[in-house]
Amino acid sequence: MQRFLQRRSVFRPSPAGAVVSYALLVFWAIVVLFPLYWLLITSFKLPGDVDNGPFYIPWVDFVPKLDNWRYIFVDVRNDTLRPYFNTVFVALWSAVLALLLGTAAAYALVRFTYRPRLGVVGLFIGCVALAALAIWYGAPWQLIVVAAIAVFLLLTQTIGRRFRRALGNSDIAFWMISQRMMPPVAVVIPIYVLFQRLGWLDTYQALIISYVAANLPIVVWLMRDYFQSIPIELEECAAIDGASRYRTFWSIVLPLSLPGLVATFLFILVFAWNEYLLALFLSSSKVQTMPLLVAGQSGTRGPQWWYMSVVILIMILPVIGMAIALERYIARGLLVGAVKG
Repeated sequence: MQRFLQRRSVFRPSPAGAVVSYALLVFWAIVVLFPLYWLLITSFKLPGDVDNGPFYIPWVDFVPKLDNWRYIFVDVRNDTLRPYFNTVFVALWSAVLALLLGTAAAYALVRFTYRPRLGVVGLFIGCVALAALAIWYGAPWQLIVVAAIAVFLLLTQTIGRRFRRALGNSDIAFWMISQRMMPPVAVVIPIYVLFQRLGWLDTYQALIISYVAANLPIVVWLMRDYFQSIPIELEECAAIDGASRYRTFWSIVLPLSLPGLVATFLFILVFAWNEYLLALFLSSSKVQTMPLLVAGQSGTRGPQWWYMSVVILIMILPVIGMAIALERYIARGLLVGAVKG
């Protein structure tokens, strides 16, 4: 009994501790995986099996049928495949663009020093607000954009030089992440009106631009912490050897930051994949996405779980498969910055 309870080493528990640990892990795995199991077996149930259940074990409690899968992929194939391809297209493009822009911005915030004057920032916001107001009243947006840029440059060269107070890199980074703290419902109406004026409602570009703007702060914040963990001495050595800033970024920084890039890409891909509110306001039948299709399966007489389970499965399986395939990169990316000093 003493050998059964005695710890073998610091990193190897006693046999009794190992049994308890594995029992807890198995229990927690069942708790986590049971919803997915229930979703899977529900997709093979008939409406009567769902209403008269619960039934847990196929071929014991109920006989699995492919009626729900046939309905989704045969009877309403066009109504299923179009939102699915729309989701894949919009989510991938928005995630790639957000990753490209956010990675460049994060690297710039880490390696360069910015001192934008607070007054110039205020002038920019004022010009943008006046331009938006002019577009709201029906002025041609092309002319308004050109005029706003010209007015901003003129004001910057005149009264903008009188301002002395400036912001730093940390202020810029905090401002960017603060945009993500704001609930989307607070800005969805202005975004809707903007794309309505541009004639971009129910288009791919409206969804992609909105998703990129929503996920860009997350990319900047995560990749900024990752780039800070890369020693600057590596870039200085490359500069001494004659490498340009672009060559250093492409050949040294990006390969070293691959785990962070993969983890960040998967995060924002999931956010874009599951986005509901913006898709609800900016799309209809042409570029409808999967979250809207799942919501539409509820029906007028209550949720149709046997159909919803199939739609949810085909929606989450690609993300789960990608997460499993990239697991080693994700684990390394999440641990960056956990231990410092």
